[in-house]
Amino acid sequence: MNIQVKSEYLCRFSTTPGGKRWLVWWKLLRPHTLTASFVPVAIGTAMALLSHTINIGLFLSMLLASTLIQAATNIFNEYYDFISGLDHVQSVGIAGTIVRDKVSPKTIIMIAYIFASLAILLGLYISMHTSWWIFFVGIICIMVGYFYSGGPYPIAATPFGELIAGAFMGLFIILISFFIQTGTINLEISLVSGPTSILIGTILMANNIRDLGDDKAHGRKTLAILLGHKKAVSFLAGMLAFAYLWLLGLVFCGILSCWALLVFASVPKALQAVKGFQDKKTADQMMPAMKATAQTNTIFGLLLVLALVLQY
Repeated sequence: MNIQVKSEYLCRFSTTPGGKRWLVWWKLLRPHTLTASFVPVAIGTAMALLSHTINIGLFLSMLLASTLIQAATNIFNEYYDFISGLDHVQSVGIAGTIVRDKVSPKTIIMIAYIFASLAILLGLYISMHTSWWIFFVGIICIMVGYFYSGGPYPIAATPFGELIAGAFMGLFIILISFFIQTGTINLEISLVSGPTSILIGTILMANNIRDLGDDKAHGRKTLAILLGHKKAVSFLAGMLAFAYLWLLGLVFCGILSCWALLVFASVPKALQAVKGFQDKKTADQMMPAMKATAQTNTIFGLLLVLALVLQY
């Protein structure tokens, strides 16, 4: 879509009725993905609780900073998907604040920068009370969020999106959340971060499976495109299975208590996600499966937090 041709159309605020206008901004945040921000913080903090007293101020600051980084990443993605022509009026999904709700692209990118700036301020506060290494790691996380969809070579267009998302939104956030409470990082917290990192990667894989057709048409080389639909769904199933097996191994090795087996209550949702992608042809048919994948991460993560609290 040509920005100049559509400028008059896009600069109007929104055609959404006044009473529902807030929904435009809520959808912009892509709320189903925000669990990938607060679940890792909760897990890292719950692990710290097993051996330390929790600083509530640092926990809340980390929670808000992580959520802002995730929201900013989503908004950068909204902006650059529009710029690159990936988003259009017929696009399936909750994205479309620019193409469907007629919000100016300049407004969208400004919000992303504001969210990122607020996250940096929170990072300064956290670093003042812990270590300045946290600030530098936080800046890297924000940069990854930007370059996921921005820049000349967006990460989202490569086969490494799932890996990088899992590492930075799973492993890194859990480790930081643990470190700011304990002042250290150990092998146990690194291992416990594994299943959640994998599940965050599945959210990206599910999104890429749904968007496989459009992404391929725009020259992208996501893992889903390289594998093809059928193999990508099998790979997604393998990722989910590996996350549960990893957690089972943690219980077997005594790193987690038997309470952690509570997470297996989320298995039906994981099965729903995989089945929802099988034999589906269109993006709208796969939307429920994509939602179920994100819900698997949420349920798994919250049950793990509950298990850690019970272990305490």
